[in-house]
Amino acid sequence: MPPRRRPASPLTLACLALLGGATPGLASAQATAPTQRLETVVVSATRSEAAALAVPAAVTRIDGDALRAGRAQVNLSESLGEVPGLLARDRQNYAQDVQISVRGFGARASFGIRGVRVYVDDIPATLPDGQGQVTHMELGSAGRVEVLRGPFSALYGNASGGVISLYTEEPARPPRVSTSVAVGSDGLRRVAATASGTAGGLGYTLGASRFTTDGYREHSAADRRLANARLAWQLGERTRLTLVANSLDLPEAQDPLGLSRTQWAANPRGVDPAALSFDTRKTLQQTQGGLVLEHGIDAAHSLRVMVYQGHRATTQFQAIPVATQANALHPGGVIDLARDYEGADLRWRWQQPGFTLVAGIAADGLRERRLGYQNFVGSALGVQGALRRDETNRVNSADPYLQAEWRPSAHWLVTAGLRRSRVSFSSTDAYITATNPDDSGRARYAATSPVLGVSHALAPGLRVYATAGRGFETPTLNELAYRPSGATGLNFALQSATSRSLEVGLKAQLPGSGEATLAVFDTRTAREIVTQTNLGGRATFQNAGATQRRGLEASARWPLAPTLQALLSATWLDARYRDGFLTCTATPCATAASAVAAGNRLPGLARSAGYAALQWQPAVGWQLGLEGRALSRVWVNDLNTDAAAGHATLAATAGYTLTRGAWTLETLLRVDNLTDRRYAGSVIVNDGNGRFFEPAPGRTWLASASLSHRF
Repeated sequence: MPPRRRPASPLTLACLALLGGATPGLASAQATAPTQRLETVVVSATRSEAAALAVPAAVTRIDGDALRAGRAQVNLSESLGEVPGLLARDRQNYAQDVQISVRGFGARASFGIRGVRVYVDDIPATLPDGQGQVTHMELGSAGRVEVLRGPFSALYGNASGGVISLYTEEPARPPRVSTSVAVGSDGLRRVAATASGTAGGLGYTLGASRFTTDGYREHSAADRRLANARLAWQLGERTRLTLVANSLDLPEAQDPLGLSRTQWAANPRGVDPAALSFDTRKTLQQTQGGLVLEHGIDAAHSLRVMVYQGHRATTQFQAIPVATQANALHPGGVIDLARDYEGADLRWRWQQPGFTLVAGIAADGLRERRLGYQNFVGSALGVQGALRRDETNRVNSADPYLQAEWRPSAHWLVTAGLRRSRVSFSSTDAYITATNPDDSGRARYAATSPVLGVSHALAPGLRVYATAGRGFETPTLNELAYRPSGATGLNFALQSATSRSLEVGLKAQLPGSGEATLAVFDTRTAREIVTQTNLGGRATFQNAGATQRRGLEASARWPLAPTLQALLSATWLDARYRDGFLTCTATPCATAASAVAAGNRLPGLARSAGYAALQWQPAVGWQLGLEGRALSRVWVNDLNTDAAAGHATLAATAGYTLTRGAWTLETLLRVDNLTDRRYAGSVIVNDGNGRFFEPAPGRTWLASASLSHRF
């Protein structure tokens, strides 16, 4: 006699109705085919591989082929539109990084990424002060990207929004080499080559690319060169050594700055005259490498050691009025940074049936030499002038952490973690004059971040989960860089912000390797770091009161036919200041005009966002795709006095894949912004000159071809 089944509970039936209504066939498929085998999507969200369905956290995985399919492979923002809760925007400005925010964290960053931890092959791309970047990611050799959102990001340290992890693809079997070329609007050109395979005990994945563009706007040309290598040696039955190395060379990227609303309306391709007169631009070089040693001590115990080191040199010319730079206390209009960083992560893992324990310690260090020069010599602008700042800044962190997974039964998974973070900042001032005193100093921040999550199987392929956690963010060196009093030196009065998050959600596997997710969250932050002043080309920051971010995220991916797939995602986010404060981002600073009211929305964020795609992708022959994105209004400043209007755009792709023996030829034609919509692709939050808007291109095209050979 077959085993007796328990009747479904009312909660189970309600969840099935909810997800089944959005994705037809779920409930009936489970009733008629309970033993159907579905593809298991594996993620590493809790530092141990697990099925995405079971992890009690909102996590999205995008495989490398999907990252590249129909894309220019220039910016990570091209492929992250399908991730709910994440807003990634291309600024059309390669002197600045892609704007990325997760659940409302990171939107205030004027450049780079903050509030979100970034990793490439488990090596941090976020420095210990919390500032990160994705410029060095070579997408042509990427194997997958995972985006973890919500409370579990606290287990990675100095971040509150989430974690983005990019992994190089595994060595191909049999070996494969490929080359590609792409051309497009506004002088876009990209050439790339990859090689992947095994030779004896060595597995290798190599990738390199060069991207150039004349830019959509005036004064926005760029030249960027990337290289990435991942080598893995199997040293024994239980021992593996992996070497990861990459380099970034940005010889010059012109900076078109933002536009005021009047300038944008008159000429969206234009620039402010200051960008031309001061020749605003940026150069950047970065090289880094890391080693990962994984050793299985026995069937239950394993050890993992990761070490890395890197160097990043940046020179940026800014548009700051000469009279302002002439002030004896002003650091000038040219920033020259040399950053050396290194770190290690030692991790022990113990696994028993139904229980896994991970313990480790992560240590990271940064040494920054910061020089400032005037951006003029006499009457000549846009040239490096007199020295105005010289200091050495150091940031160090040492974080022990402990994580556990317990499976009391096949239906339950309990995950818990604890991380103790200590981050220290110090500054040694070497620019001391009669009018510029010694501004050396130091500050320390510490926090304990606990996380607890529970996941329960309501039915085969359907889970509900709940997670709670506490995170924190320290100020970054860029936020500490200036004191609000006008004096020089770092602003060590800034405190870290702390947050408490709660998340509940549903996850479902759909027939044919489909999936659907739903998550609701609430995050409350104390001592939020906000803009205090932004005048004369320098921004200072302060700790305001409380903020609240609450929202809903939903996504679905399901095959309509063997070669036809649909994707949908939607985000609703309500992010507000719960306490008022004073700010000054324009001259003169009248108290009434600079009062941010409680209830104002956090700038740089959209209240709602949507993504939809329909993809027809047979292995050979024609492939077609249609993609739509929609975004609601985005406020540009804390005062909520202006906003970029909401918009919706469409893109279409067509390609053809031809296979002849060991050779494969892939071609692509892509058209973005089919309706030629005029809109702001991104905004510069709290810009002191009122140049908030960074226009997106009108209708653009891209054509590419790639040729690969398998041995």
